[in-house]
Amino acid sequence: MSLPTLRQILELPAFAGAELLSGHSHLDQVVTWVHVAEVMDAWRFLSGGELILSTGLELARATPEERVTYLRALAQAGAHGLALELVQWIQEVPAELLQTARLLEFPILAFRREVRFADLTRAAHERILRPHGARGDEPLLEAILEALIETGRSQGFLQRQLGPILSLPSRPRSTLLSTLEALLASQFNIAETARRLGVRRQSIYYRLEQLRGMLGDLDSTERRLGLWVALELLKR
Repeated sequence: MSLPTLRQILELPAFAGAELLSGHSHLDQVVTWVHVAEVMDAWRFLSGGELILSTGLELARATPEERVTYLRALAQAGAHGLALELVQWIQEVPAELLQTARLLEFPILAFRREVRFADLTRAAHERILRPHGARGDEPLLEAILEALIETGRSQGFLQRQLGPILSLPSRPRSTLLSTLEALLASQFNIAETARRLGVRRQSIYYRLEQLRGMLGDLDSTERRLGLWVALELLKR
């Protein structure tokens, strides 16, 4: 599998409204995953190569020094870009943040209209999981699903990934599976998940607590990828 570069991610239709404000010389860095992260210590959850999406909620509340520290920490952790929605919480990239990004040659993208982060992450992840040279309708996900089914390992894989949920009665099983799918699609953005499911945020927090209690780790990229594959496998 050949991972896409930031330049190739920006060429996706979902990213058509993105404006590149810094880091032009680093557009050919590969993107390993796209995360939605509002917290100021997002660097703790990175493994390198990620593009971070944020509405700027916490940045709006932070001091100039905290913003600089935040960006430097992202760069040091190996993030390959920060995309900000300049609509609700901040309308312009803070000057000290942009200055630091240009000093570090760190890519900052700006969306000056409201965007659905779920659409951005879905488009990016489909591109990330597509083998080099494959047609758009033949993503790597299909090859993984077919391999699991053809080798008779699909049921074992489902049990390892979702076993505790699959053993529940129909109604709670359906509720938790749909919530997990929405969380993965929104990169665990609670507000976006609540909007997708038409429920209150508190309900999502409660269900997320249940999911963590039953499934354990939900934060690592590898774990989320496994859960995504398992959910797709259930649809077969």
